[in-house]
Amino acid sequence: MQAIFSPHAPSDSQVGSPGAGLPSLDYHPGTRVVFGVGVLARLGELARDLNGNRILLVTDPGLWAAGHPQRALASLREAGLEVFVFDGVEENPTTRNVAAALEFARAHRIDLITAVGGGSSMDCAKGVNFLLTNGGAMSDYKGFGKATKPMLPSIGVPTTSGTGSEGQSFALIADEKTHTKMACGDRKAAFRIAVLDPEVTVSQPAKVTALTGIDAVSHALESYVTVRRNPLSQMFAREAWRLLGGNFEKVLRQPDDLDARGAMQIGAYFAGVAIETSMLGACHACANPLTAHYGLTHGVAIGILLPHVIRFNAEAVGGLYGDLAHEVGLLNGDRGAAGEVLAQRVTDLLRAAEMPTRLSECGVSEGIFSVLAEEASEQWTSRFNPRPVDETDLRRLYEAAY
Repeated sequence: MQAIFSPHAPSDSQVGSPGAGLPSLDYHPGTRVVFGVGVLARLGELARDLNGNRILLVTDPGLWAAGHPQRALASLREAGLEVFVFDGVEENPTTRNVAAALEFARAHRIDLITAVGGGSSMDCAKGVNFLLTNGGAMSDYKGFGKATKPMLPSIGVPTTSGTGSEGQSFALIADEKTHTKMACGDRKAAFRIAVLDPEVTVSQPAKVTALTGIDAVSHALESYVTVRRNPLSQMFAREAWRLLGGNFEKVLRQPDDLDARGAMQIGAYFAGVAIETSMLGACHACANPLTAHYGLTHGVAIGILLPHVIRFNAEAVGGLYGDLAHEVGLLNGDRGAAGEVLAQRVTDLLRAAEMPTRLSECGVSEGIFSVLAEEASEQWTSRFNPRPVDETDLRRLYEAAY
């Protein structure tokens, strides 16, 4: 799914006010969504609908114990398709992972790509698609719309409720040498079909459920207020927040609750669609350097920083935070304190998941804050934050989160 908007950021008062200078929009809903308990069994049928014959199945080696790649393989083979499995995907995939998958794909002359896994598997699959069809290196596609040739049809099967990669045309691939994350996007890279089966998320360990859930929550809360926000992205982000905020604690308490799992899965997808059209902000800009320097899990870094970014942004978009707080029953009257109320709610979710709430709990040194702030200012998501940020502001966010 891809939408293109004018570069002029709407004001707080303009967004959602018909006829008041709404941003222009060119909307392309290109991904078919198949959602329901047990729909993974339809994977072979769906691949055949896309005229696939030689299928590259990209997955995470850790998923074999849960049986998801085996179920995908069985469905594809029952449909009479040849399947070639690449399971060399690592967390936060790098250019090295993509290169290995590319060599494997070329050797087997594949004509359709399927990803079964979390955001890492889906991003790696998209990376392979870029290079297999258009050549060059991942760095050639940093940004958007740089693929000049058609790309192979692809199917995304998320096994977590987190990144929302199944609803986006971007692949996040880290440079193997610098560890810098490159966002490589093109409308042709979006999955033709997203298969959302709540059953496949039940096998997640509680820790993974928590980490990916917090990431999805951050996508909803950040995309709702960015400078590129628009009525379409806000519609998806608001509904994502309602679904995620209302079911996060439930899936931790009752991991077998398929209704709650389904709500989290749809919520993560909606948040991914919102990102596609409005991008993210300072929280993600600050999180990436922490992962690069300390190996801090993305969800942990995001969770620690998010309440402080909300408080910082409330000066500029407190009214929008009021919308989100009201949406889940946190605020019924004066919206002046919405930022603090929302920030506290995120902290409550972290505590419910027994996740750290301070950088000092994670071995991060205060002495590196200047380096982190400099690198965060170079992250492309920082430019979409609703309140402008510079290195000084970003350093203060790290200090507040310490």
